[in-house]
Amino acid sequence: MSEGHERLKELSGETQERIYRTLGHGVARAWSNLPQPIQQELFEAAVKAEGERMREPIAQFLHREHHRTKSGMQARAIPEPDSKGG
Repeated sequence: MSEGHERLKELSGETQERIYRTLGHGVARAWSNLPQPIQQELFEAAVKAEGERMREPIAQFLHREHHRTKSGMQARAIPEPDSKGG
């Protein structure tokens, strides 16, 4: 076992969960600035950690919060004028 894993074992379960939660929040906040391959790798790691049942909820969350996708979704939500200009 690596030295890092040994140190992690020394932390209480509650502390480990808080660290994972904090890192998750940090990743979610930085998501828009991450390169797409890193986003994909993190997404797949999250799904692997929590199970396939979380794939869709995670994807929906990221599409709602990710500024590039969010602005695209908002643009699609704006109704287009009809042929009569209204």
